[in-house]
Amino acid sequence: MRTTLTRLADGRELVYYDHDHSPPRTALDRRELPPRPAGSQLRHDPFLDAWVMVAAYRQDRTFLPSTEDCPLCPSREGRPTEIPESDYDVVVFENRFPALAGDEPTWLEPDTGPPGALPGLLGRRRSAGRCEVVCYSPRHDASLVELSPDDVGLVLAAWVDRTARLSAIPGVEQVFCFENRGSEVGVTLQHPHGQIYAYPFVTPRTSRALAAATAYHRSTGRNLYDDVLAAERAAGERVVTENGSWTAFVPHAARWPYEVHLYPNRRVADLTSLSLSEREDFPPIYLDLLSRFDRLFGLRTPYMSGWHQAPVREGREELALHLELFTIMRAAGRLKYLASSESAMDAFANDVVPEAAAERLRALGP
Repeated sequence: MRTTLTRLADGRELVYYDHDHSPPRTALDRRELPPRPAGSQLRHDPFLDAWVMVAAYRQDRTFLPSTEDCPLCPSREGRPTEIPESDYDVVVFENRFPALAGDEPTWLEPDTGPPGALPGLLGRRRSAGRCEVVCYSPRHDASLVELSPDDVGLVLAAWVDRTARLSAIPGVEQVFCFENRGSEVGVTLQHPHGQIYAYPFVTPRTSRALAAATAYHRSTGRNLYDDVLAAERAAGERVVTENGSWTAFVPHAARWPYEVHLYPNRRVADLTSLSLSEREDFPPIYLDLLSRFDRLFGLRTPYMSGWHQAPVREGREELALHLELFTIMRAAGRLKYLASSESAMDAFANDVVPEAAAERLRALGP
């Protein structure tokens, strides 16, 4: 793999990740762009002890552009885009409309609230962190599932490198690489791409998982993730597929109708800790899973996919790297909408028995 670092016209960082045989990347961004946003803001929810990202400038972000106006396609004569080159393999750049932007998590003057309110109860701070876009292919009509194993390996290499580099930024506490596919899940740019968030806090989901794993270790002396993976592999009824390095299974308490978790068989904290053989074994099994999802309903199934990694500074021994892939479709032509129970109370009701979902996904294999 060869990397090439450059800057866009407004100063944002862009990195090309290329196969060794690809041509050098030398094009410059000659657009006239407005200044970058000054930074987003974090507001603390005292009831859930969680941070909410506030970035009003995101109201102006690109929304469902035509194919001709796609900002993620390579640039061409008279049509400059976010990628200055006329071709690329994989490219990562800072989001022009980031939910997280800023260099240091500086505290702002806290909201005082009504007379008699405790000082600092309604906390605010200026955000640190970064949001990046990962373009998987120069082809606008492609999808990650249509890439070759070598190309998916290059995407994985970019995820690994970005995790390492973003984790080293002062103030970053957790890195999340993810992809949304399909307008049904809110995708507003149809070009094949994903995103990376480098949070200046540990996310609520991860905090809950860490608390559960810590409590399990205290009561048993064992690792929760090791035991769950071993139990799923031993039971077998929810395992969808596996190879020498990875196991994919529908979780025992799946929230979504079709949801698969993909674990390396060796517990590691994050993507940077994967061995060479684990990295080589990932593209075939991931492409297999994505193909099964597309065969579920005979179309490009809308999905969300994300890497759950341990935070930068805590939970490195308790948590385990894994990928979670799920679709909001519960049947052909039918979506699972998040109703009040799921959205307001985080109490899910699943329409498909996990064992039945696993059986169907196994049957859709090659």
